[in-house]
Amino acid sequence: MSVVTLDQVDKQIACGFRYLRFSPEIEALFRRDYAAERVRLAVIWGVIGVFIYDLVYFGDRTMLPDVFGALLVVRFLVFTPFVIGCILAVRRWKNALLYDVLAVAIAVLGVTLPMAVATNSTSAYLFVYQNGNSAAFLFFVIALRPRFFAVLTGLVLMCGSHFTTTYLTGAFDDVTYSGIITFYLTLSIFLAVSAYFLEQKDRQNFLNQLRGSLLCRQLEHNAERDELTGLLNRRSLARIGDVLWSDASGATPISAILLDIDHFKRFNDFHGHIEGDACIRAVSDCIGTAVDDASSVFRFGGEEMLVLVAGREPLQALAMAERIRTAIEALGIAHRGLGDACVTASLGVASARASETTLEKLLQKADDALYEAKRMGRNTVALAGVPGPGVQVA
Repeated sequence: MSVVTLDQVDKQIACGFRYLRFSPEIEALFRRDYAAERVRLAVIWGVIGVFIYDLVYFGDRTMLPDVFGALLVVRFLVFTPFVIGCILAVRRWKNALLYDVLAVAIAVLGVTLPMAVATNSTSAYLFVYQNGNSAAFLFFVIALRPRFFAVLTGLVLMCGSHFTTTYLTGAFDDVTYSGIITFYLTLSIFLAVSAYFLEQKDRQNFLNQLRGSLLCRQLEHNAERDELTGLLNRRSLARIGDVLWSDASGATPISAILLDIDHFKRFNDFHGHIEGDACIRAVSDCIGTAVDDASSVFRFGGEEMLVLVAGREPLQALAMAERIRTAIEALGIAHRGLGDACVTASLGVASARASETTLEKLLQKADDALYEAKRMGRNTVALAGVPGPGVQVA
């Protein structure tokens, strides 16, 4: 799946799309949206188009009675099954190029079949009869609405077919034949220009909708993220907790790792708040690297961070906490308030079955374990409910 950013969409809007083409990532999304929309309407337009096309049965009978049998065959036994097959194909394979190709095929076949039969007719109404193909031109561009370059291809092929079959009837003098050519060329130019501006409007609407959805997603993301660290914030904690408990079975363990940067107030006193913010960001990035993809990391408050994860047994959660502690110490961030020491963290770990606890109770246990880690001298991991020193580093 293509990943598109708000900046890419804004750049595309600023640059425009004179040649009806977006950047590759946005174009891929547009094609997917285009295919889905056309497929959604394919059955409706297919039924309407076939109904109108076959309704000309009455015109066949009155205007071209000498080839009426052949016209019945091409309308009901060739064109109608072909359209049904095309509808099934685009619903089975939702692809923009496939839709365009089949739309062109339907239009060209719709123009060619009756006029090919008409080449064997001696009816006096051939001029009136061939005018009916103008409806096929209109239906192709306005109802089927393939993309612009498919419209150009289809109109060229339809004109070529119509001019050839009309000429082969031998029913028209040069003046009448040139009039037919002029009419269909004028109609095709008008339809091609209309198709260009229709697609341009479709693309503009798509960009606006895409930009709106990305803006909403960005607002939702920002509302749930801490501005300083980019971690999830307290506002998102209840929602993530509900998701974890609803997805987990009763026997699934859920673990909380509560972390506090050691002597952070003293760090701010000696280094200042700007370096303090940089320290919090560095520790936050370190936590994000140390945990796995199944973990949710929050800025719990001030210099406190929280990791929530489901499906980890207590010893696994303890090992994860120890990785975090080791990684933070390995950053080697100088802490002048402690002499030659570096920034470290204390961590409390609590784990319980989903059916046996709530988010609030689990966090309270993790908080108690965190205070136990501080009591043991900091730069330590403590596991709730386990007597003794837990994991301690001198």
